[in-house]
Amino acid sequence: METRQVDVAIIGAGTAGMGAYRGARQATDNVALIEGGPYGTTCARVGCMPSKLLIAAAEAVHAIHEAPGFGVHPNGAPRIDGKQVMQRVRSERDRFVGFVLESVNEFEARHKIRGYARFLDDHTLQVDDHTRITAKAIVIATGSSPAIPPILLGAGERLVTNDAVFDWPDLPASVAVFGPGVIGLELGQALHRLGVKLFILGRGGFMATLSDPAVRDYAIKTFGEELYLDTDAHVTEVRQDETQVVVRFRGLNGEERVERVDYVLAATGRTANVKNLGLENTGLKLDARGVPLFNRFTLQCGESSIFIAGDVNNDRPLLHEAADEGRIAGENAGRPDDIRAGHRRAPLSVVFCDPQIAMAGYSHRELKSGTFATGVVSFEDQGRSRVMLKNKGLMHVYGEYGSGLFLGAEMFGPRAEHLGHLLSWAFQQKLTVAQMLEMPFYHPVIEEGLRTALRDLSKKLHMGPPVVKNCIDCGPGA
Repeated sequence: METRQVDVAIIGAGTAGMGAYRGARQATDNVALIEGGPYGTTCARVGCMPSKLLIAAAEAVHAIHEAPGFGVHPNGAPRIDGKQVMQRVRSERDRFVGFVLESVNEFEARHKIRGYARFLDDHTLQVDDHTRITAKAIVIATGSSPAIPPILLGAGERLVTNDAVFDWPDLPASVAVFGPGVIGLELGQALHRLGVKLFILGRGGFMATLSDPAVRDYAIKTFGEELYLDTDAHVTEVRQDETQVVVRFRGLNGEERVERVDYVLAATGRTANVKNLGLENTGLKLDARGVPLFNRFTLQCGESSIFIAGDVNNDRPLLHEAADEGRIAGENAGRPDDIRAGHRRAPLSVVFCDPQIAMAGYSHRELKSGTFATGVVSFEDQGRSRVMLKNKGLMHVYGEYGSGLFLGAEMFGPRAEHLGHLLSWAFQQKLTVAQMLEMPFYHPVIEEGLRTALRDLSKKLHMGPPVVKNCIDCGPGA
């Protein structure tokens, strides 16, 4: 068995692991990057990039269906070639993965170790049965995997996760999606628009990342107008039956409903990849999920020389956050006697459904009642939104009483990915609502809806004049 002594050992070569490797290399060249699975990040292989490829195909079909609203009438219904759709998804997906592999190939070969690592103690790792590593500091960047409720196991080989969807050779005829979270909404709506018979079932009334009750209820209602969505379904049976799956549940009308589908898609969240790490052999304190307790600014686990970064810690399971966390963890692991708090960016999340969902700054759930006011805008009569026939949506923006500080926003509406970015920048710059209203707003743009919400918020904070209906500077339909 080979033995190695290194300054920093990194477990996992995904987005966080690659960031940690680069961060650690700033301090030392004595590094080990350990990976047991295929190289290539979750985002590139099974996450954000392939899902957006499927969504893009669905948007093309939806645009054809919406064209008559503009007086444009396509000649007959669009023909969807499922094999061609999925071939493009896989082809472009593999291209994106290739970019990641190019980055990994640039890493020093002597630093890369193939295999699965397991802790023997706080400073020692066993990699499969071939290498034992002693490290001054260790970074855990093992990512996450789909979480599957026991009831779904009855679907047998017809149970899939987003890890497998993109390898379908063709679009199926029918799918039951469990979980109206980010993955469930994005993939579910895309499949529906591509002609797949589909229904989405959830528990507890949750809808993606939304915590503002009014915005969440509006989003649920809007989705329900397009496809079958029950965010608090009571499912009694899921079982494989020859070539299909039988799903028995109580329908929205309260009556029992039985559906037969080709596949069950589990989009019921993700779980940290810590099960086989041997954390019980360390001195780390673990939470109820078995994940080490850590400082989210330094990524240090307790007072140890172990750091944790990326989806595995489930703090903010997003690509840009994983990259930041990996860098912070790697830099601190490279200089364990000089641990520093890293810069964390303003919270920002986007769900690429249609209309889109975005959250920036503090969520409604994180705000303390009585300390903030809420500015509101509906996109139903917003000018540019109506021009594009995208006039469905609701935005809430939050501001602090007394200071007028912008605190955050939750929204469901057109181009929310762009509005979310603007608002996350405002939050990170610690702008007040008044300062945001001093910024330019062109006409006609969807951002005018944001100005309407900010003016409403300013009024409710008692820091600005009343909102003027049909104001001259707004233009019609602002």
